[in-house]
Amino acid sequence: MKVLMVSEDLPGTQLGGLGKHVVTVANALLAAGHEVAILGRKAGNPAACGFQGRFISAIALAHPNWKESQLGCYNPVKRPWLARHVAALISRHASGFDVVHYHGHLPLVGAYVGQACPFVQTRHDQGSDCLVHLRFRGGAVCDALDARACAHCIGSSPGLLRQHVSAIAVDGYRDRTAAAFARHKTIFVSGFLRRRFQDARPGADLRRARVIPNVVDMARLQGATGRQPEPGHIVLAGRIDTGKGFDEFLAAAHVRLPSDAHLTIVGDGPGRAGLARRYAGGRITFTGWQDYDSTVALTARAQLCIVPSVCEEACSTTVLEALALGRPCLALARGGTPELLHYQRYPGQLQLAPTMEALVDAMAPLLAAPIPAFDVRTLFGADVRQVLPRLLDYYAA
Repeated sequence: MKVLMVSEDLPGTQLGGLGKHVVTVANALLAAGHEVAILGRKAGNPAACGFQGRFISAIALAHPNWKESQLGCYNPVKRPWLARHVAALISRHASGFDVVHYHGHLPLVGAYVGQACPFVQTRHDQGSDCLVHLRFRGGAVCDALDARACAHCIGSSPGLLRQHVSAIAVDGYRDRTAAAFARHKTIFVSGFLRRRFQDARPGADLRRARVIPNVVDMARLQGATGRQPEPGHIVLAGRIDTGKGFDEFLAAAHVRLPSDAHLTIVGDGPGRAGLARRYAGGRITFTGWQDYDSTVALTARAQLCIVPSVCEEACSTTVLEALALGRPCLALARGGTPELLHYQRYPGQLQLAPTMEALVDAMAPLLAAPIPAFDVRTLFGADVRQVLPRLLDYYAA
């Protein structure tokens, strides 16, 4: 099979969960004997992302200054314009491929891709209906479905006119996304994501959609699997940004760390410098950004992994990696994270807390308990080699 992967996130040296997923799946398809290329950005070094096949540098989302922040409302023209641009690039390069698989941030792209194109897209976040992709506002999960409420994410005090213009933009975005889902195949990385979109568009035709989770590369993780953890070592890894919960966790936990615990925070982002100034030192270490293998090695040394996201994660790759490595993992019971209980190596490996206070309270008992033994040779359900047949079946359906 000839597969063209498409993503605006590639190439990149500091890949998030979406970028890692694309590269992992693409390399697994190559290893299985398929012909794979990635269509990505013009900027950056393709070799840096770790893809082992042909990279097509074509996406350049240079566009006029839309001035949404200055205007205080969402522009109804902006995202359709960008989606048409990406759709045109896809149409230009799709010839000769059996599948064009889009992993991006413009779910309405499919509305502008012809029905004859073998187009599939994967939805990795809540950007199917939320223009900031998080459904997180004012430090809390956003449950608003009225498009007029979205104006508060682009301007602090929108009047009636700005609310009206933003509502036109958001409703148009959601309607075109629903049209894309009806026209072409769509993968949601969790049932949670699918339900979230149905909440916003109850009448959407999702008969062609399937739920297929994010994946990890167990062959790459194998060298770290089975290592002995360091007693008291707690690891948090991820982008230190809004909604990821690092600030909220440290505020609650820094004075309540168990006496024998040491906390290592792996990652970069706009929140790192401020948090490091307030909390680094003693038993709390900020490593900054680490490459994938270094992050995995740190995770493998942990006695406990914590994913403190206060937003609703769709399908946390960080949680999956901790589970794959056999490490106990603690997270909030939000979004698609409860669905990952299915991938536990042993009962109780993934502990879900209702609140941040409860999560902090759970640290000491987990550190005091021994890590149960498990067979490292046991198949891991989210290993890319286990998930690949489901993906290929969907491609061919």
